[in-house]
Amino acid sequence: MTKERDTAPPKRRVILHLDMNAFYCSVHEAEEPHLYKGKATAVAGSVEQRRGIIVTSSYAARAQGVKTGMTVREGQRRCPDLILIKPDFNLYRTYSRGFMSIARQYTPLVEAVSIDECYLDVTGSSAFGEPLQIARDIQQRIRTEWNLPCSIGVAPNKLLAKMASDMQKPNGFTVLRIRDVPELLWSKPCDTLFGIGRKTADKLTKLNIRTIGQLAAAEEAMLVKHFGVVGSWMKAASHGYDYAPVNAERERNKSIGHTTTLPRDVTDPEEAHRILLNLADQTGRRMRQQKMMASTIQIVIRRPDMTTINRSVTLPAPTDAASDIHREACKLFDKHWKRGEPARLLGITLQNLSLQAETAVQLDLFSYGEQPKKEALTRAMDMLRDKFGEDAVLTAGMLGNDPSALIRNKRIRGTSLQRDEHMLYSDD
Repeated sequence: MTKERDTAPPKRRVILHLDMNAFYCSVHEAEEPHLYKGKATAVAGSVEQRRGIIVTSSYAARAQGVKTGMTVREGQRRCPDLILIKPDFNLYRTYSRGFMSIARQYTPLVEAVSIDECYLDVTGSSAFGEPLQIARDIQQRIRTEWNLPCSIGVAPNKLLAKMASDMQKPNGFTVLRIRDVPELLWSKPCDTLFGIGRKTADKLTKLNIRTIGQLAAAEEAMLVKHFGVVGSWMKAASHGYDYAPVNAERERNKSIGHTTTLPRDVTDPEEAHRILLNLADQTGRRMRQQKMMASTIQIVIRRPDMTTINRSVTLPAPTDAASDIHREACKLFDKHWKRGEPARLLGITLQNLSLQAETAVQLDLFSYGEQPKKEALTRAMDMLRDKFGEDAVLTAGMLGNDPSALIRNKRIRGTSLQRDEHMLYSDD
C-alpha cells in the first residue's frame, strides 16, 4: 500500500469527494425510468445463467439483502422481484464523462479514481462561491442534468472527504473537519478508516488495537516496527491528517483490454474471428482515444469448464490500427486453439503502450502510400462514433454472411463484463 505524503503540510485546502450512488443501476434508471425507477434492480454478468455474478444493485435491492459479488441465484432467492440488467459500459462511460465534465467546470484539479467517483480541490474556486455552495451546486446539477444521485464529502483533505461521502447514502452531503474526528471516527473499527484493509485490521487486533481511537493513541514507533512506513501513515490518518494532493494527471494505462462472455459457446473459427474483430475495433478505439499505441497483442480464450489460456505476440512496430490488432489476434487464435473446441469467452488486451506523439512508426515499404488514407478513414470512423454512438459504424467483417449477425454483434457489445479498466468495478 503506497501513501503519498509531503514533508510539510500544505496551505489549508477544501477537498470534495464526489461518489455516485449505485452508479450502474442509477444510469439504467436515468435512461429508462419507466422500467427501473424505484425498483429492485441489479447489473449482472450472464443474466441468463443463474450462476452469474451481481456487479452492483439498486438501494431497493440492497434493502432486501442483495449485495455485490453475490450470485444471481442467491440474489433472486433474497429478492424474487429482482430485475436483472446486462452491463452496458459504453452507456456508463457516457454518464461518467457527463458528471466529470460538470466537476471540471468548477476546478481543473479533478482526480478521477474510478468510473463513478472523483476528488475535487476547490481551494482556489472562490469565483464560483463558497465551498459548501459549490458542492451543493454540483450535486444539484448532476441530479438535474443527468438524473443521477450522488453523495458528496467536504473536508480539508482527501482522506476525510472520502470518509465523509460514505457517511450518508444515497444523496448524502457531509462535512467532516479534523476537529470532528475524535467524536465521529475514533469509536469505529480500524478497517473503517479508508486505506486500512481487513488483513491490516487483523494485525492491529493482534496488537490489541481495535478502534481508530486506539490507533490514534498508539505509539508511532511501535506501529512503524510492525508496519514500516505505513505505520506512520496510519498514525497520522487516525488523527485525520492526509497531505496527498488532488492529482489531475491520471497515471498512464499499462494496458487496455476487453473480454466478452458469449451468449453461446463458439466453435466456428470464422465466427470467432468476427468476434475478435469486434474486440479489436473496441480496444483500438479506446487506445486511440488516449492517443496511445501498442507493441504487444494478447488474446484470452476461456473454455466452458472455465479453464483459460492467454497468448501474446510482440509486434516489430507499435500500432493503433484495428486491422493490425485483429490480424495478430486471429493468428494467435488459429495457432493456439484446437479447431472445433468450444469457447465461452474471448478477449483482447493491448500491452506495452506508448504515447503516439512519442512513438516512431515504421512504415511498410510496399504500402506506405496507403497509410494516410487508412489513418484518415480511421479518424472519420472515430468522429462518427463520437457523434452518433458506437454502433454508428460497423465493418462488413463484423456481420459476416448472416444479416442477423448485426443483432448478435450488438448483444456481444453489451455483454462484456470483465474489463482491463480498474475504474469499472466499484460498489457504494
